[in-house]
Amino acid sequence: MNGMLVILVAAVALVCGYVVYGRWLAKSWGVDPQAITPARRMEDGRDFSPATRFSTFAHQFSSICGAGPVTGTIVAMMFGWLPVLLWVLVGGIFFGAVHDFGALYASVKNNGKSLGQLIEKYIGKTGRRLFLLFSWLFCTIVIAAFTSMVAGTFKFTPAASGAVDFTKSYASGCAGTISILFTFVAIAFGWLRKRFDLKGWQEFAVAVASIVIMFAVGMQFPLYLDINGWIAIVMVYLVFASAMPIQTLKQPRDYLTTIMMVTMIACAVFGIFALAVQGKATMTAPMVASSATLAKLAANGQYLFPLMFVSVACGALSGFHSLVSSGTSSKQVSNETDMLPVGFGAMVLESFVGVIAIVTAGIMFGDMNTAGTGALNAGVASTPFQIFAAGIARGMETIGVNNTVATVFMTMNVSALALTSLDAVARIARSSFQEFFFSSNDAAAQTTEKVTGVRKVMTNVWFSTAVSLLAGLVLCFGGYLNIWPLFGASNQLLGGMTMITLAVFCKVTGRKGWMLYVPVAFLLCCTFTSLAMSIASCWTAVATYGLFGTIPATATTAAAPVLLTKGLQLVVAVLLVVLGVIVAYNCLKEFFTVKAGSMADEDPEWSELGRKNVEAAEAQAAASDAKVAQAQA
Repeated sequence: MNGMLVILVAAVALVCGYVVYGRWLAKSWGVDPQAITPARRMEDGRDFSPATRFSTFAHQFSSICGAGPVTGTIVAMMFGWLPVLLWVLVGGIFFGAVHDFGALYASVKNNGKSLGQLIEKYIGKTGRRLFLLFSWLFCTIVIAAFTSMVAGTFKFTPAASGAVDFTKSYASGCAGTISILFTFVAIAFGWLRKRFDLKGWQEFAVAVASIVIMFAVGMQFPLYLDINGWIAIVMVYLVFASAMPIQTLKQPRDYLTTIMMVTMIACAVFGIFALAVQGKATMTAPMVASSATLAKLAANGQYLFPLMFVSVACGALSGFHSLVSSGTSSKQVSNETDMLPVGFGAMVLESFVGVIAIVTAGIMFGDMNTAGTGALNAGVASTPFQIFAAGIARGMETIGVNNTVATVFMTMNVSALALTSLDAVARIARSSFQEFFFSSNDAAAQTTEKVTGVRKVMTNVWFSTAVSLLAGLVLCFGGYLNIWPLFGASNQLLGGMTMITLAVFCKVTGRKGWMLYVPVAFLLCCTFTSLAMSIASCWTAVATYGLFGTIPATATTAAAPVLLTKGLQLVVAVLLVVLGVIVAYNCLKEFFTVKAGSMADEDPEWSELGRKNVEAAEAQAAASDAKVAQAQA
């Protein structure tokens, strides 16, 4: 199969899904272009901060398009590329995009409430507390998995002597330097944008110039560190990214990252097109795994159902996206008409990234082998990130881009995928931890509720950030391959709970919700099956290494790390299942008992700053209209 043909067919399917299904969904639920959104009404200078449509889209896309659409799809290709592609397209349009848009929509209609706060309103206070605990545990898993990936991508490659192999480590070293510079460049760009009121082409030009300078400096001064050094740097970055006001670092970084990602997507498409012209874009990976391969995978506990669906994760559906939609994006939407491109559109574009990853790995399969993990492996491309970067760099080289420049560019881009999700999830973990100790269900509780004693410490921004990152750091040392199945299952389970909550929201407010029922049933079956398998696997590993008996003599050295990683994963998996069952039960119970159309959308809330700015904007608009009317008269 020609890879370019696959990309074209997938692109048409995704665009049709957005134009037809997405617009129908927005029309069915109702979008009011005249409504004043929570971002404007409740502006507080920290979390509620109105932004342009592109800036909000950039935040949503760069936050959700993390490691999932690349790592998940390539890992899942152990079952063949066709079933993965079909799930990315069908799941992306009818599951993922509906999920993301629905979470954003419900939050905007409820004064920017997070998903946990929505659960309290429609399900009950106990459900909210349990969900917040689930959400926090899930976020620590994401922090661990993505930190491990980023650090593994940036780490230097040692030579036979143990010293740095500068030739093999150059691209990762440059990308690492650029990632550090990115933080300071983003803050500077945000300051320039505000100081000089940059908009339109001026804003874009300054952003592009900042990216070019950052890359030029990074390629001249590569930084070579081992994996532990990079883990430390990522953790320090996350401390500030999760605690700083969103407009100081997150918004400008997302704007810059989205420009890079769109450029990456364009380079990938043009590169694969160039390979196709030369007859080098044939997908040599198996379309569908052979019966012998499936039997071998099954013998290792790797069944197509549910593993393929939870492995693909973000490429088709991700519960994490609901935390972004309701936790941060809903507090930036300036007009309700922005919700469709931000919520539905960002997910469709992420699915397209997943398609590109499938095609790239499928083309690269011809000169790689399958070594153990189910991901494609060979020499310089041993992780899904590196496979993706190496494949796209090959295509860019075909259209005249220097291979070294292309490799550095791609390495930084795929790492940016994870880094932008990392700072979003760290922020959500911090807010989930804080919300758990707030008694109010007000979306602005973090700045309005007065707390004392122990609760004052627990809701402190820096303390809640430190606790969340420390938990993620402990799990991080297990490596992303050990964490990924647990991440995928808990991620899909979170998506299922979000869908149930949205179904309750639609029913109680008199909106159509039937499009959510099939996804809810499928996700709950898939994720509980996967988590049960993870528990059984971890239990077997822990029991084998002596927790319930004698440690085998040949396994003494390996016992400690296994007991630490598998034991901790076992505890987390059990907690996730228990919390998931309780929350799902409460949500379903409420859904079947609540009266349709019994509640209206929430009355608007205002902050002092929001009211002041809205009144000023309305006065300015009125003056402008009067001036136009006078000129016409």
